[in-house]
Amino acid sequence: MSMIHLHLAASLLALGGILAVLALPKGRLAHRLIGRGAAAMLLLSAISSFEIASRGHLSAIHILSVVTLVNVPFAIWAARTGRIATHRRAMLANAGGLAVAGLFATFAPGRYTSGRLL
Repeated sequence: MSMIHLHLAASLLALGGILAVLALPKGRLAHRLIGRGAAAMLLLSAISSFEIASRGHLSAIHILSVVTLVNVPFAIWAARTGRIATHRRAMLANAGGLAVAGLFATFAPGRYTSGRLL
Protein backbone atom coordinates (compact mmCIF):
# COMPACT_ATOMS: atom_id res chain seq x y z
CA MET A 1 0.00 0.00 0.00
CA SER A 2 1.41 3.37 -0.96
CA MET A 3 1.53 6.27 1.45
CA ILE A 4 -1.19 8.12 -0.43
CA HIS A 5 -3.46 5.08 -0.14
CA LEU A 6 -2.77 4.83 3.60
CA HIS A 7 -3.49 8.55 3.93
CA LEU A 8 -6.73 8.26 1.98
CA ALA A 9 -7.87 5.20 3.94
CA ALA A 10 -7.14 6.88 7.28
CA SER A 11 -8.93 10.04 6.16
CA LEU A 12 -12.03 8.15 5.02
CA LEU A 13 -12.12 6.06 8.21
CA ALA A 14 -11.80 9.26 10.26
CA LEU A 15 -14.65 10.81 8.31
CA GLY A 16 -16.86 7.77 8.86
CA GLY A 17 -16.01 7.72 12.56
CA ILE A 18 -16.74 11.41 12.94
CA LEU A 19 -20.11 11.06 11.24
CA ALA A 20 -20.97 8.09 13.47
CA VAL A 21 -19.94 9.95 16.63
CA LEU A 22 -22.05 12.94 15.65
CA ALA A 23 -25.08 10.64 15.32
CA LEU A 24 -24.52 8.74 18.58
CA PRO A 25 -25.62 9.78 22.08
CA LYS A 26 -22.74 11.71 23.59
CA GLY A 27 -20.66 10.29 26.43
CA ARG A 28 -21.76 6.68 25.96
CA LEU A 29 -19.38 3.79 25.40
CA ALA A 30 -20.01 3.67 21.64
CA HIS A 31 -19.26 7.41 21.37
CA ARG A 32 -16.01 6.97 23.26
CA LEU A 33 -14.83 3.88 21.37
CA ILE A 34 -15.68 5.13 17.89
CA GLY A 35 -14.35 8.57 18.84
CA ARG A 36 -11.02 7.05 19.85
CA GLY A 37 -10.83 5.26 16.52
CA ALA A 38 -11.69 8.45 14.63
CA ALA A 39 -9.07 10.38 16.61
CA ALA A 40 -6.45 7.73 15.86
CA MET A 41 -7.33 7.88 12.15
CA LEU A 42 -7.11 11.69 12.21
CA LEU A 43 -3.61 11.42 13.69
CA LEU A 44 -2.57 8.73 11.18
CA SER A 45 -3.91 10.86 8.35
CA ALA A 46 -1.98 13.89 9.59
CA ILE A 47 1.26 11.95 10.05
CA SER A 48 1.01 10.22 6.67
CA SER A 49 0.41 13.55 4.92
CA PHE A 50 4.03 14.54 5.51
CA GLU A 51 5.13 11.70 3.22
CA ILE A 52 2.99 13.11 0.43
CA ALA A 53 4.72 16.09 -1.10
CA SER A 54 3.74 18.11 -4.15
CA ARG A 55 6.72 18.58 -6.44
CA GLY A 56 9.01 17.45 -3.62
CA HIS A 57 7.83 20.09 -1.14
CA LEU A 58 5.19 20.33 1.51
CA SER A 59 2.30 22.61 0.63
CA ALA A 60 0.23 25.05 2.64
CA ILE A 61 -2.39 22.35 3.27
CA HIS A 62 0.17 20.61 5.52
CA ILE A 63 -0.46 23.35 8.07
CA LEU A 64 -3.73 21.53 8.78
CA SER A 65 -1.72 18.42 9.57
CA VAL A 66 0.30 20.28 12.18
CA VAL A 67 -2.87 21.79 13.64
CA THR A 68 -4.45 18.31 13.78
CA LEU A 69 -1.42 16.83 15.53
CA VAL A 70 -1.80 19.48 18.24
CA ASN A 71 -5.58 19.74 18.33
CA VAL A 72 -6.52 16.04 18.65
CA PRO A 73 -4.51 15.48 21.85
CA PHE A 74 -5.85 18.80 23.17
CA ALA A 75 -9.44 17.68 22.48
CA ILE A 76 -8.82 14.36 24.24
CA TRP A 77 -7.35 16.18 27.23
CA ALA A 78 -10.37 18.49 27.30
CA ALA A 79 -12.78 15.55 27.38
CA ARG A 80 -10.84 13.76 30.11
CA THR A 81 -10.78 16.85 32.29
CA GLY A 82 -14.50 17.53 31.89
CA ARG A 83 -14.20 20.46 29.49
CA ILE A 84 -16.84 19.05 27.18
CA ALA A 85 -17.66 22.29 25.32
CA THR A 86 -13.94 22.74 24.57
CA HIS A 87 -13.71 19.11 23.47
CA ARG A 88 -16.71 19.55 21.18
CA ARG A 89 -15.29 22.70 19.57
CA ALA A 90 -11.86 21.15 19.08
CA MET A 91 -13.22 17.99 17.50
CA LEU A 92 -15.58 19.93 15.24
CA ALA A 93 -12.58 22.01 14.17
CA ASN A 94 -10.73 18.77 13.36
CA ALA A 95 -13.72 17.57 11.34
CA GLY A 96 -13.82 20.88 9.48
CA GLY A 97 -10.11 20.66 8.75
CA LEU A 98 -10.57 17.15 7.39
CA ALA A 99 -13.38 18.38 5.13
CA VAL A 100 -11.34 21.36 3.89
CA ALA A 101 -8.30 19.19 3.21
CA GLY A 102 -10.42 16.62 1.41
CA LEU A 103 -12.03 19.22 -0.79
CA PHE A 104 -8.68 20.83 -1.51
CA ALA A 105 -7.07 17.49 -2.38
CA THR A 106 -9.97 16.51 -4.60
CA PHE A 107 -10.73 19.71 -6.50
CA ALA A 108 -7.56 21.83 -6.54
CA PRO A 109 -5.88 21.83 -9.97
CA GLY A 110 -2.69 19.85 -10.19
CA ARG A 111 -3.40 17.71 -7.13
CA TYR A 112 -2.90 13.96 -7.36
CA THR A 113 -6.60 13.12 -7.08
CA SER A 114 -7.78 15.80 -9.52
CA GLY A 115 -9.31 13.76 -12.31
CA ARG A 116 -7.05 10.73 -11.75
CA LEU A 117 -7.73 7.34 -10.37
CA LEU A 118 -5.69 6.26 -7.40
